[in-house]
Amino acid sequence: MADRLAAIGAQSQRIAARFLERQAAAAPGSDPLNLSGAFLAMARSLAADPSPLIDAQMRWWEGSIRLWQQSAGRLQGEEPAAEPVAAPAPDDRRFRDPAWTESWFFDHLKQSYLLTAACIQSAVCDLRGLNEKDAAKLAFYTRQFVDAMAPTNVLATNPRALRETVETKGENLLKGLGNLLDDLERNDGRFAPRMSDESHFTLGESLAATPGTVVFQNDLMQLIQYAPSTDQVFRRPLLVVPPWINKYYVLDLRSENSFVRWAVAKGYTVFMISWVNPDERLSHKTFEDYMTEGPFAALDAIEQATGEREAALIGYCLGGTLTAATLACMAARGDRRARSATFFASLVDFARPGDLGVFIDDAQLSSLDDMMAETGYLDGRHMATTFSMLRANDLIWSFVVNNYLLGREPLPFDLLFWNSDSTRMPAAMHGYYLRTMYRDNLLREPGGLTLDGVPVDLRRVEVPTYIVATREDHIAPWQACFAACGLYRGQRRFVLGASGHIAGIINPPDGGKYGYWTGPVLDAQDADAWLASAEHREGSWWNDWHAWQRRRAGGRKVAARIPGAGGLSPIEDAPGAYVQAL
Repeated sequence: MADRLAAIGAQSQRIAARFLERQAAAAPGSDPLNLSGAFLAMARSLAADPSPLIDAQMRWWEGSIRLWQQSAGRLQGEEPAAEPVAAPAPDDRRFRDPAWTESWFFDHLKQSYLLTAACIQSAVCDLRGLNEKDAAKLAFYTRQFVDAMAPTNVLATNPRALRETVETKGENLLKGLGNLLDDLERNDGRFAPRMSDESHFTLGESLAATPGTVVFQNDLMQLIQYAPSTDQVFRRPLLVVPPWINKYYVLDLRSENSFVRWAVAKGYTVFMISWVNPDERLSHKTFEDYMTEGPFAALDAIEQATGEREAALIGYCLGGTLTAATLACMAARGDRRARSATFFASLVDFARPGDLGVFIDDAQLSSLDDMMAETGYLDGRHMATTFSMLRANDLIWSFVVNNYLLGREPLPFDLLFWNSDSTRMPAAMHGYYLRTMYRDNLLREPGGLTLDGVPVDLRRVEVPTYIVATREDHIAPWQACFAACGLYRGQRRFVLGASGHIAGIINPPDGGKYGYWTGPVLDAQDADAWLASAEHREGSWWNDWHAWQRRRAGGRKVAARIPGAGGLSPIEDAPGAYVQAL
């Protein structure tokens, strides 16, 4: 115990020293999130019209009186009220320990917190006279505040953590402190709880293990051709364009949930772009470079490898945005190599980008520019923190409880391992992307962007498109994904999966987890009208996509293509060096 405490003391000194160094380097009085203007607008709104705050206070007092009456009844032996004053949402996992219901004290604490949180949030949401940007920012950061204040996050008010402390005689707290210090030291003093036991996963073995070969590479990507598992394959190869915010193997996780392995087994010749993890040497790379050195270079390489000029494209998230821009450039030039396109949770109309929009304004973009100017890139941890904040209870506070209060190691979870394997963003590309897409929404405007020498117009994209979004997506809201149906001019099929940005896409047929909605897309139809008439189906949308894509896969099948046997020589086995670069 003494040795452990001494090590903790030394570790704490190192972390504190690094923290003070960063604080000394920070600009005095800086506001990188540009919150001061929004909170000043809130103060002005309340000064002009305090009724939202008064109404919230009245609801809080009325609810508190009812809650005290119910709690007093329970103290006298009464059963819990049939209708509690405040109840957690069905998907809120924070209060699932039985003590939150069985104990009158913890039940009172739970409901008091939920009541207070609801009143605080309603007071902010009901403010009048705010512009849309300030209102969204206030609502988002108010939610961050009330989530952080949950009693589940504190030892003294978490029944499960209290039991663990008694049963282990405080050993859980010592382990939790060690876990906290390890996380802080690993992240140079930044708060980022570990989400998965990383020791269980190795790329090329337990993850990203579908057999394949790197057959082409340039500065920005390696192109993987996967080995066939059928004697014959569809004529048109399949090119997958993943996002470069994270690494490609979200589509090739374990064998049982690998989209790549499943698609290969269905008879597709699959090519995957594996983006490089850029450093300062690639700071000058632009969004246009990602297009020319990504999909365009890959299509050229696929023709050399297979002799087949036509291909089907799949784009995921930011890779889908890039795919849409690529298709528009191809349409402007009369390039007909892409014969169908599939979009996984991809935005091309950024009018309603969801909570990510609160991070995009001129002040925050200037702050990001200053940050990236020092290194030539955006550190992947910055992006990872942003995405975690979108689902703070699941991706931050649940791990605070597990790792620090309970003193436990996180479970080995492939999706969370991948989620933590963050990548950097080249400064030139990232600044352009945030401004032209999120801030100015120019991709949807005919001629709003010029890429590779041609004006971009998504309305000229006439290839058949399959658009899949997920109902609980916090990164690419499904209604925003649906907006693409009003831009493309080819045959369109829209499918809405359950769950979120990752779990709803990585939904293999054998898992049986989630269903999906599908239905015809009508011109000038909005998302809610589409959903009202859509049909819910059980099972995975993967099978629906296969039924759609096989009709556009080139007709007759051909002999299976062996990686390296065509016009491109093997470079190295998959998953390749780029995906493993830290």
